[in-house]
Amino acid sequence: MDALLTAMHLVIYILPSYFANSVPVVLGGGTPVDLGKKMGDGNRIFGDGKTIRGFFAGIAAALLVGSLQAILLPGTSWDIYNGNSASYVFAGLLLGVGTMAGDLVGSFIKRRQGTERGKPSLLLDQLTFFLFALLLSYPVSRHLLSLEAVAFLAVLTYVAHVAANVIAHRLRLKSVPW
Repeated sequence: MDALLTAMHLVIYILPSYFANSVPVVLGGGTPVDLGKKMGDGNRIFGDGKTIRGFFAGIAAALLVGSLQAILLPGTSWDIYNGNSASYVFAGLLLGVGTMAGDLVGSFIKRRQGTERGKPSLLLDQLTFFLFALLLSYPVSRHLLSLEAVAFLAVLTYVAHVAANVIAHRLRLKSVPW
């Protein structure tokens, strides 16, 4: 039972990041973050798929999830921040900013590699956002992040990201299933 509760605590912890990563697919669009600018290599900085609206929608979604957790979880067996509601909100914000920054870094690397928009990049697509989310949220969430926990979350994130993209593709929210 301890392992199951620990796994559920980790899912609760990473949930704001998952929402931050998915919401731009639905609420994004509009002006690209890079404003159409290119680097010296002739490729866009991030590309049309990374928009200002999507970036801030992702952060807002993570903050909303963290805020809902702050209302619903303190004092329950699901409480991961020992009753500290502010920690849920702060972690949500950090996870959101980390997720969106990591997504931009992944896109930046793909553009430098010459990978076209919409083309897959094994691991880069699935885990860059996750790693940045962990790094930014570490100050408030370090008590949750043992080596085993990070490994569990990395595998879960990879599987969840692949599954979510396939579902989004089938629902015609994405043009490609990755």
